[in-house]
Amino acid sequence: MAFVFSRVGTPDIAADPMPPNAADTYVILKPQEQWPDPSLTKAELIERMEPELQKLAGTSFSFSQPIQMRFNELIAGVREDIAVKIFGDEFEPMLKSANEVAGVLRGIHGAQDVRVEQVTGLPFVEIAIDKKEISRRGLSIAAVQDVIGTAIGGREAGLVFEGDRRFQIVVRLSDALRANADVISGLPVPLPGESGAPSRMTIPLRDVASLTFTEGPNQVSRENGKRRVVVTANVRGRDIGSVVREAQERISQGVKLAPGYWITWGGQFENLASARERLTIVVPACFVMIFLILFAALGSARDALLVFSAVPLALSGGIVALWLRGMPFSVSAAVGFIALSGVAVLNGLVMLTFIRHLIERGQPPREAIIEGAVTRLRPVIMTALVASVGFIPMALATGTGAEVQKPLATVVIGGLMTATFLTLFVLPALYRLVGAEGKNAGPGTSAGSEMDAESGEHLGDQEVRNRRHRAAAGS
Repeated sequence: MAFVFSRVGTPDIAADPMPPNAADTYVILKPQEQWPDPSLTKAELIERMEPELQKLAGTSFSFSQPIQMRFNELIAGVREDIAVKIFGDEFEPMLKSANEVAGVLRGIHGAQDVRVEQVTGLPFVEIAIDKKEISRRGLSIAAVQDVIGTAIGGREAGLVFEGDRRFQIVVRLSDALRANADVISGLPVPLPGESGAPSRMTIPLRDVASLTFTEGPNQVSRENGKRRVVVTANVRGRDIGSVVREAQERISQGVKLAPGYWITWGGQFENLASARERLTIVVPACFVMIFLILFAALGSARDALLVFSAVPLALSGGIVALWLRGMPFSVSAAVGFIALSGVAVLNGLVMLTFIRHLIERGQPPREAIIEGAVTRLRPVIMTALVASVGFIPMALATGTGAEVQKPLATVVIGGLMTATFLTLFVLPALYRLVGAEGKNAGPGTSAGSEMDAESGEHLGDQEVRNRRHRAAAGS
């Protein structure tokens, strides 16, 4: 690594507030060719760093990147990929449930850097006033609290003016004395006099109150007006969707929440869910628009469906390519499927339009289909090769943005392979079986049949061709 620096606390412009117990540590790496092992990947580097960081007692950590971390904060207010938010009224049951959720997440493959939000651990001095004792001595709770507040919190005793500026004079115990339990317990509490005013007689605070040092909440996080505790985790080596689905199933079975407490899910999972909802609208809308454009270009719903049949086989090829490379379905892969559908439909439209043109010129359907498939072989293959070869660098990318480029390119390359096969072999066969039937023929007649004017019988394809050749020779 080149160098390391950390940022702790809140900056001057408090757009990124953090408690003093949280720090962002930036590890700036050297160029990869200068590493001891240049073949080391980012995932392997994290695997080597993790056991060393676990040796630091009293710390919890997670691996991220600056831009990724900021996006996570903007989406759900947490820095990790997954956030399990537990809402309720009291911290004790929330922390109990949060630790149970963290235990479940640690047992799921792909969930890394699991940690519970640190909401306790701040030292407190708890002073419990004995109400019976103060009533016996004629004291009030306010009088005892006034002594404690003055000694620990301080009380304004006057003002000091320096020109136009003024400063408050605050009287309180020094920091060293405020941290000493014996000093606090020995604070003099004035007893009330006969007229109710404080007298010169005092008693130590320990006679009317007990002091204990405890740990309390160091922060109180709220969302939508309710207290919350967050369990966070990153995902490595697996897609977020499958990790969240498995975690939701296990948590619903193994974690029982108290009445009035509930769980919500956040982090990048929120972004995935919203993107999935948009894709359920965008992808079908794109397919409908493709079909409508085909129908307008061909003038036949049947021919439009034949060309559109290239889409399912192209999609299957993209799915197989993702599976072979071990990639999950993502938003960029969905965009690749949309682009793939357009290229597959284009190749089918080129071939089918040429076959229809040959048939309209009077060529028999079977010969027109064979000639059209052979003639359009080169344009179809060239179209597929140009798109496939152009996406190869993206499919093999390892630098910045590779996590977005690789799924898109993989889908397009794999889908074009199966779509090209469909266009060259399956589409002509389907057009012969379905599309060419009844072409330029009336009801009950085949595509190449004619009716004999004398006998009124239908003529076969071969007889029709013979008569056309004789007519052409005679003319």
